[in-house]
Amino acid sequence: MTTPTGPDASSVLDQVRSGKAAQTRAELRTLNALLEWCVIHETDDEGDAAFGDHGIPLAGDGAPWVSEFAVMELGAALGQSTDSAKRYVGAALEVRYRLPRLWERVASGVLPFWRARLIAEHTMSLPGQGAAFVDQRVAFVAHKVSFAEVLRQVDAARLRFDPEAAEKARRRDADGRCFDIHKDQVTPAGTVSVDGVLDLPDALDLDLALSTRAAELKDLGCDESLDVRRALAVGDLARGHATLAYDRPHRQIVVHLHGDTVFGNPNGASPGADNVGRCDNTRTPILAESIRAWCGNPDATIIVKPVRDLADHIHVGAYEVPERLVEQDTLVDHHCVFPWCSRPAARCDIDHVVPHNRGGPTCSCNLAPLCRGTSARGLRRPRLGAYLWPPRTSARP
Repeated sequence: MTTPTGPDASSVLDQVRSGKAAQTRAELRTLNALLEWCVIHETDDEGDAAFGDHGIPLAGDGAPWVSEFAVMELGAALGQSTDSAKRYVGAALEVRYRLPRLWERVASGVLPFWRARLIAEHTMSLPGQGAAFVDQRVAFVAHKVSFAEVLRQVDAARLRFDPEAAEKARRRDADGRCFDIHKDQVTPAGTVSVDGVLDLPDALDLDLALSTRAAELKDLGCDESLDVRRALAVGDLARGHATLAYDRPHRQIVVHLHGDTVFGNPNGASPGADNVGRCDNTRTPILAESIRAWCGNPDATIIVKPVRDLADHIHVGAYEVPERLVEQDTLVDHHCVFPWCSRPAARCDIDHVVPHNRGGPTCSCNLAPLCRGTSARGLRRPRLGAYLWPPRTSARP
């Protein structure tokens, strides 16, 4: 069996690229026609549906309302049910009218619409400022950002730009803390299910205590699996065979804060204010009020790091990358900068773009998070957070 090489193999890849480009152009024509149809049938008539056609909101505030009958016709043309058409048209309107950066990338053919749609479906419930925030934070990496990160940014926008609703949700979630042991659901093997909702510091300390006791049981000769040993550790903790002693190390929680709102006036946050931190342990947004409560717990280990100016230029005269540069890179670029890679930056190496042995400095403008084994050969970094890769980076070196 021979393996195709040279021009033949290259032509196959060219066909793949050509087919993908044609598919993108066709989808863009459909999207533009869809949006034009919506403009033609835009209406603010909220008449009773029982007496005929009426306008319906399909996207967030600021996007036009469209005649319901027009959407039904559009669904038939798309070969979709009315409900599916409403979701598809709503996402298109959301991207076009409320996520302009995202729409620019879709309209240029750089970003497939299905990725933009995933984001749009979660920004519809945000106020206009919140949608603009997500657009600014996500658009430039929308081609590779993970779904989990999109949800984190949406949560952050909701916390920052709808503080009243965020505080109400915080109180509701705090009241929902519980720890249940289902004694009424005992299996024939004598096991029961346990579940609960805890504060993050308590949950991390409990997790550390169980892992520590599970390791001790293994050292004592227990040959059960890790899951079983962790379950046994719960019983040991309950009976006092192992304790959460004060000298036992606690799992640290690292939070990055913006501004001085955390220890300032808790009521001073206005829409768009920096009243949200980011927890390093979980990479999730956390309300400032929750962080205040954590800091009031003398048994919790909370490390608070005010976010410095991320545009600041840091330079050191050595090959080794210091912690402050690592921290800056992971806060600016949440993921590996290789095209389409979604590995978290915290799990990547912080590499020199221009190799150090070729004169590349160890500084903010010459470092990037990259998966181990990925070469930065040919990579250029014109500005903070922007990366230009050479053509035909179809495979990792």
